[in-house]
Amino acid sequence: MKTTVYILQCANGQYYVGSTNDLERRLQEHLSDRGALFTKAHKPVKLVYTEVYNNDHEARMREQQLHGWSRAKKEALINKDYDRLKALSKNKTYLS
Repeated sequence: MKTTVYILQCANGQYYVGSTNDLERRLQEHLSDRGALFTKAHKPVKLVYTEVYNNDHEARMREQQLHGWSRAKKEALINKDYDRLKALSKNKTYLS
């Protein structure tokens, strides 16, 4: 079963990172206040990024990695600015 790692942009500009094996269902949960406490409090506005994995373990590892990233790194990833992402990741572990 495929697992999607996703980033939502919330109404206040903050980002929420999650993973699921049913993206459409999970988005509906977030939008109807049945998702995570974070999105309940910050109201997601839109889906801004996804990655699909064949392995649930790899997806969860990636989700945890993204949780630790700065806002600047998340925005570079969302904008596909790989040069900036690489510069921001210098001297740090980064999975490509």
